[in-house]
Amino acid sequence: MRPVKQRWSFFSLRWSYQLGAVAGIVLLATAVFVLRSSPPGNDGPSWDVVRLEGTPRVGWHSVGEKSGLGKLRIGQTLVTDSYSRATITLDETGRVEVDAGSRLRLVANGPGRKRLSLERGTIHATIWAPPGEFVVDTPSAVAVDLGCVYTLQVDDSGAGVLRTTMGWVGFKLNGHESFIPAGAICQTRPKIGPGTPYFEEATASFKGALSKFDFASITPVERTALLGIVLADARKSDALTLWHLLSRVSEADRPGVYDRLAALAPPPADVTRDGILRLDRPMLDAWWSSFGFGDIYLWRTYERDWSQRPPNAK
Repeated sequence: MRPVKQRWSFFSLRWSYQLGAVAGIVLLATAVFVLRSSPPGNDGPSWDVVRLEGTPRVGWHSVGEKSGLGKLRIGQTLVTDSYSRATITLDETGRVEVDAGSRLRLVANGPGRKRLSLERGTIHATIWAPPGEFVVDTPSAVAVDLGCVYTLQVDDSGAGVLRTTMGWVGFKLNGHESFIPAGAICQTRPKIGPGTPYFEEATASFKGALSKFDFASITPVERTALLGIVLADARKSDALTLWHLLSRVSEADRPGVYDRLAALAPPPADVTRDGILRLDRPMLDAWWSSFGFGDIYLWRTYERDWSQRPPNAK
């Protein structure tokens, strides 16, 4: 009987180890599931998420007809597939409609700063927060609301397009900045940042030359030739574009840009040709503010806060 008792003890011990291992695996899987299912940043404020079509998701949770109102908290990502759309709303900030095929993450939600990151897709933002409080990172630029309504698109390569419907938006990356007033559009590319803004009703040749000037790999001679097309086709409202070009052209090309801009929109009395040619910042700002697109003081006031590189910039 003693050998049988020893075999039984051996098998009991073996089963005990196996059961313990299984229990450990179950506990580990449960912990992982709970951690993945628990929304991060529960202690902070959240945006309300409402389904418009399909089944948008926040993390692992679906926002559908039966699931009711969703919540987007710091660190979470709202994902819409090709059949889904949603809106997110924060009472003191604004409303953002998220189109199909989008990924939108909430980065910050503190007092005076609401920050989203659009990894891909399209959003339509209607913002009533004070200027400078609502910021959207993209892979190639940071969009800063200055009291506006706008649409922002990002494709899978990280390239983006911003269209402003009301007010104006600041677009910036690594010291490269563009201002987009109502009716204007601005493209952006990874590693380059925002291009030169222009009004959508500009001529096709104007827009085509400007796009190549901003983003194509071309020689200085070719850039000067493209600039010539832009200057020749410029209308009075294209002062928006020419003002931006002052700081983007070569020193040799700058006098031609100044002369064409001055003919379309004469500078204020305290703005001189010499000052503009040496890119005197107060004079450039004064000339911009005379266009009626928006007071550049708003941008300069908060510029240091907005100059941070977007977390996902390439």
